[in-house]
Parts: sequence; C-alpha cells; structure tokens
Amino acid sequence: MKMDLIIKNIGKLVTMSGSFFPRVGKQMNELEILENAYIAVVEGKIFQVGVGENYKELVGENTVIDDAHGLLVTPGLIDSHTHLVHGGSRENEFSKKINGVPYIEILQEGGGILSTVNSTKNATQEELYNKAKKSLDRMLELGVTTAEEKSGYGLELETETKQLEVAHKLDRNHPIDLVHTFLGAHAIPKEYKGNNEAYIKILVEEMMPKIKELGLAEFCDVFCEEGVFSVEESDYILSKAKELGYKLKIHADEIVPIGGAELAAKLGCISADHLMAASEQGLKDMADKGIIANILPGTSFNLNKKSADGRKMIDLNVPVSLSSDYNPGSCPSENLQFVMQLGCLNLKMTPNEVLTAVTINAAHAIDRGSEIGSLEVGKKADIAIFDAPNVEYLMYHFGINHIDRVYKEGRLVVNNKQVVY
Repeated sequence: MKMDLIIKNIGKLVTMSGSFFPRVGKQMNELEILENAYIAVVEGKIFQVGVGENYKELVGENTVIDDAHGLLVTPGLIDSHTHLVHGGSRENEFSKKINGVPYIEILQEGGGILSTVNSTKNATQEELYNKAKKSLDRMLELGVTTAEEKSGYGLELETETKQLEVAHKLDRNHPIDLVHTFLGAHAIPKEYKGNNEAYIKILVEEMMPKIKELGLAEFCDVFCEEGVFSVEESDYILSKAKELGYKLKIHADEIVPIGGAELAAKLGCISADHLMAASEQGLKDMADKGIIANILPGTSFNLNKKSADGRKMIDLNVPVSLSSDYNPGSCPSENLQFVMQLGCLNLKMTPNEVLTAVTINAAHAIDRGSEIGSLEVGKKADIAIFDAPNVEYLMYHFGINHIDRVYKEGRLVVNNKQVVY
C-alpha cells in the first residue's frame, strides 16, 4: 500500500505505544523513544512506525514526504479540561486576586463565574464562535490536536445549549477535535441563591435530559466545592447524570478538602480535576479505582496557590493527566506548553511524566485512549513536531512555543508555527 504522508529523519520519536490503560507510577516515566525514525500515514491513520530508510518501499507517486530534520516528534498534545466557549473576560478582578481576595468571595459578590454567565448570555452565537475559534487557533499553534470543552456559563437551558451548539460547530469546522461536557452545575445562579434545591431540580429534571436528548454532551461535570455544590448535592447530580447515560467528571477539592476525590472514586468518574486540596485517603481511593487525576497547574499559578501534589499522586499510583483549564477567570491562558513546564517546576514531575500526562493519559481522561494519545498503527495521525532535540528541552526552555509543525489526521495544519489549515 502506498502512503499519503511519510515523515522521515525524525531525531527522536516518542510513540507512547502500548498504553491500553492510563499509565501509573513508574510507567509514566518510561517512554519508547525511537531515533532516526519515520512515520507512514494513509487516510489520516498511522500505517507504520519504524527506523532508518525502510519507509522507501512505501513511497508512491502521490506520497508527500516531510523531512523532520532531526527534530523531536510526539503525539499531538491533548488538553483534557477547558472552558472554551464563553463571553467577555474578567481582567477587572485581577487586582482583587493580586491583593488576596478569595475566589469564593468574588463569586459571592456576583463576580467570577456569575460575571461570565452574564457576558455569555448577552453574546450572540457568532460572537462566541469567533472568540472561541481564536483560542482554538492559539491552542493549535502550540501543538494541541484534541481538547475537551465545557459549558457552564449559562446556568439555564437556553445559554447552556447555545454554548454547546457553538462548540459543535467549531468541532465541525476546526482541525482540533472537541469533546463535549455539560457543566450546568458550575455555580448556583444568583436568582437561586440560598435555594440550591430548586436549581438542582431544574438541572436534573429539565436541563440534563434535554442536553442528552439533543446529543450535545458526552460528559457531565459538577463543581464540588464549599460554597458551590456539596458532596451530597454532587453525588445526587452525577448519579442522575449516570442514569441518563452521561460519562462523569468532577471538579473536586480545588479549595477545601470536602471529599470530592472520594466521591469520584465512589461514582467511577473518568477523571477528578483540580485536587489541590484532596485528602490522601481520597487519592488512595482514586488509585484503587483507576480514576485519573487531571491536574491544572496553570490555575494554581494564576491564583498564586499551592499546586496539587502531582509527585505524591504518581507515587500513590494515581494516573495523572495535565490540562490548561483555559477559562476567563482562574486561568485565562491557552498555553498547554507552559502548563507542561509548570508540571516539572511546581509539581516536581519528570519531563517524561509530563509528556505522558498530556498525551496518552490525557486521551484516557476524555475516553479517547483507543484513538489518540500515541503514535501507533491504526490511531489518528495527530503529530506534533517540536523544534527541540529531546523531551527534557521542552520543559527546560520555558515560556516559548517549541512547535515547528503540526499534523492533524495526516494533514498539515501548522507550519513554522503558523496556522495553515
């Protein structure tokens, strides 16, 4: 069979192959790295990975041959936690954060998530689309080929639907594949302040069934945190979501250790995210059930808070992924490469562990481990080519974009750091 694309002269090729389950413990640091390698692609899928010049027998008349010139090649990066579609921004809260005003206090004053809810309600679909597309282009330039996106800035059916419809349109039109999550339980709307029960009833009986009926979301998420949704409320919401056929995620123990990690293990969530304040017992429960700890170090950095203990999680055999948490408040940055560098500097993860966390483990965190996250036969040809000699250099030389080229399903979408799709 003749190939559509062959990438040759790869200096170091990190395959992440053989990961049918999320990697844990020492596995996260063990990478298969091929030198002087090549990748052969046909119809958007990887046909062969090898070394030397064995690719020559696969060259056909119409085969595109790309010379990697000795650069580092990895699977396309995966951002498994974002709040992509939203209106407005919240730079007006920046000085408050710098002066130490707690996020929950900002939220209670009508800021935070509730401020973005107002902006998103007032934005048209076209405005939301254009704003989110700009962010997706930035992510693509930085090597991201798949991202999860959450609703949660409507807190009522019409706007939640609008967010998800915009995300689906982006998914159809943009090279980055999007995975859709319903996060109606992101905050209590101001009109239901002090009456959580009434809002939860609407959420469970009206919003969640309708979103599922419309096919707009695969996952359901909840912000389980003191002052937002309690463990008991989160348990109820996610249990009902599971009955409706949603896969489960949870914002857990970000600020206060209220038992979100334990709940994630109890319910069998695909991932529990944030976990800056998670208890050791909660982490052990997650390890026992194979729940992925999706850590968001950019948020900790921006809030000037201590990061989640990634080193401890890995040592406890909790599978770890890393994500940007791109959102307009606590982490207004699309830069997953910077998050990777924070994974080393603030979480004390090794460069190999970090790369595992944004490729194959991130793929499993969005239930896509059989399709993406590694460069092996039959998977999507989502390929990142970095202007770097090795994995360590990606983390060592921080604050810049190391991407040279990006392929999405075998199609060149970034060339010389420029989006070209």
